[in-house]
Amino acid sequence: MSKKAIGIDIGGTGIKGAIVDTKNGTLLSERIRFATPDGGTPKAIAKTLKELIVQLPGAQGLPVGICFPAVVKSGRTMSAANVSKEWIGFDADTFFEKELQREVHVLNDADAAGIAEVKFGAARDAKGLAILTTLGTGIGTALMFNGKLIPNAELGHLEIDGVDYESKAAFSAKEREELSWEQWAKRLQKYFSRLEALLTPDLFIVGGGVSKEHESFIPLLKLKTPIIPAQNRNSAGILGAAHFAKKHASD
Repeated sequence: MSKKAIGIDIGGTGIKGAIVDTKNGTLLSERIRFATPDGGTPKAIAKTLKELIVQLPGAQGLPVGICFPAVVKSGRTMSAANVSKEWIGFDADTFFEKELQREVHVLNDADAAGIAEVKFGAARDAKGLAILTTLGTGIGTALMFNGKLIPNAELGHLEIDGVDYESKAAFSAKEREELSWEQWAKRLQKYFSRLEALLTPDLFIVGGGVSKEHESFIPLLKLKTPIIPAQNRNSAGILGAAHFAKKHASD
């Protein structure tokens, strides 16, 4: 049986995709990237996905996993971040299957990254509760318990000090306010300490582009829980989405 699937990562500015070996978590094609179309409507994004898939050699008949910046329940996008509001309450699975003429499975983008880290990365064989946090424009989170996804954990939006704390602790806040690593780490300390108090996790994994600079801030954090950088970085969404699609494929 083929262990291949297409993984596609839809973001507010870019759409990336590749063919993935879902057994060992490697890319079997070049990673193709298109700009997210202005407005981010379902029709415009579907058109871009068709153009992307055509450029993937050997894509015929492969299931597609799509990770998306939204809460996703049973293939329906229940929210929308940096894309059209048309996605709210939208049956994305059915829509993409009709447009792409193949089996499609949609999931939250942070959840896809979490799956990638558990299956192929930093949380492989992790026991208990692992929490992935993606530190970027906002804070995305994924909860994995003994390797099983607990979907749609929007823990980046915890209220701390009277505000949605991703506005203070996301990497975008560091850049916007020109914070030093030490200043930003104080905010991360408050955020991760709150997660510890609420959930008593066994492992934190830090993802997002800033994870490549983990030595500048992770050692500044004083936590009871081990905290380590993610391994899959820019390919995490693609890998996790492809694995999710293959796992749920009808064949």
